Amino acid sequence: MPARRERPAFDADDRTSLLGWYDLQRGIVTLKCEGLSDEDAHRSVIPTSPLMTVAGIVGHLTWAEQLWFEHAFLGREPEGPGWDDVEDSEFLVQDRSLDELLAAYDEQCRRSDDVIASHSLSDTGVGTAFPAAGATLGWMLVHMLEETARHAGHLDLVRELLDGETGYY
Repeated sequence: MPARRERPAFDADDRTSLLGWYDLQRGIVTLKCEGLSDEDAHRSVIPTSPLMTVAGIVGHLTWAEQLWFEHAFLGREPEGPGWDDVEDSEFLVQDRSLDELLAAYDEQCRRSDDVIASHSLSDTGVGTAFPAAGATLGWMLVHMLEETARHAGHLDLVRELLDGETGYY
């Protein structure tokens, strides 16, 4: 997914605006990974949060995309890394390269986009794994916008601590 670096139009309708901001935050995630070595992507620089690596955050966001749009909304059984009984295992990605993690994130975002494009924001989830699975697609989309933006901020800080690189988009 190319790093999108533009805000939605000021006069965009609600759906277009929401998706535009979401795409921007996803683009910032990939932007913050550009030029990093695998070693740096897996290096922990926050002593109190050792799982908060660039690679770990990308793994977590990939997992969260699947959790909300496929597992909660569509009711599909989860698959892939992060679905075992180990807490925060989606952050434990030491055996995966940054390129592999970014490719998985890109693919999962495309799958999520397909779900979003084929449903109304007022449609409700059919998953039963937890109470919020019955929320509307719009609620889930706003939640994932918040989740992605929060972790994009974490990536901004981690990247600056790794190599001094700064910049929003």
